[in-house]
Amino acid sequence: MSLMGFLDRIADVTAFDKAIEPARRAVQGMPSAVKDVLHGTWLGHPLHPVLVQVPVGSWVSAALLDAVPPLRPAATVLIGTGVAVSVPAALSGAADWSEQGAGVRRLGALHAVMNTAAVGLYGGSLVARARGRGTLGRALAYAGLGLAGSSAAIGGHMSYAQSSGASHAATAVRALTTDWVDLGPLDDLPEGRPTMRTGKGGSMSVPLAVVRRGARVDVFVGACSHLSGPLDEGTVETVRGSECLVCPWHGSAFDLDDGEPRRGPAANPQEKLEVRMDAGRVKARVPSRHR
Repeated sequence: MSLMGFLDRIADVTAFDKAIEPARRAVQGMPSAVKDVLHGTWLGHPLHPVLVQVPVGSWVSAALLDAVPPLRPAATVLIGTGVAVSVPAALSGAADWSEQGAGVRRLGALHAVMNTAAVGLYGGSLVARARGRGTLGRALAYAGLGLAGSSAAIGGHMSYAQSSGASHAATAVRALTTDWVDLGPLDDLPEGRPTMRTGKGGSMSVPLAVVRRGARVDVFVGACSHLSGPLDEGTVETVRGSECLVCPWHGSAFDLDDGEPRRGPAANPQEKLEVRMDAGRVKARVPSRHR
């Protein structure tokens, strides 16, 4: 088993579900506009990994400055900065966590508990420093850094081993051939609702979600960028002024014109294919960035 393999065992422990479900429901109860801000839907990229750079960078830098006595006042400022920014970072992480699969939620709960404890240690460090107990303050800060670093390793496992926050559509589009794919006659496509077609892949067919709007056809990778929901089973709706393809699993809405998310939990765009008409037949291929 790899060094981090024990985390997969934790992710399989179903006993955690009953304890974390109330927290999940509470987070999902937030207004959708607030959740979209926290997801990073407006950014086109998950917000949580952006925000966490501030506390991580601040605390690592503070650890270095604490080792040099004349620089310890600056370390205190950096610790306070990290504690302050940890709040919005935690909120964005909670928003993403609440919409993930069971295994990610289990590890995410451990990640959150450890981060909360680390922030508590850093808060204690600030109090100790303010009271002139510098040695205790430094000890608490180094303990906080160790705990935060361990928690960051869990966050990395969630991101890279469990694909939390990754675009599942980007993975799927790379399986497609770079040739033009014939999707059949335009007249065979239903108007105004998604339907499934398949594209040729290296070893298997890749589902595509196709939407016809009059003479215009929009073709997307069929797996939702959030958690691979089947977009061909979704709906076409107007969301925040844009015609969107809406995922049936979690309600993520992607602009039909460019695939950009207009409503979360998806933050990554949906991969859209190039389309051309050839003697009344619809043909599509992957965009140039994937060729």
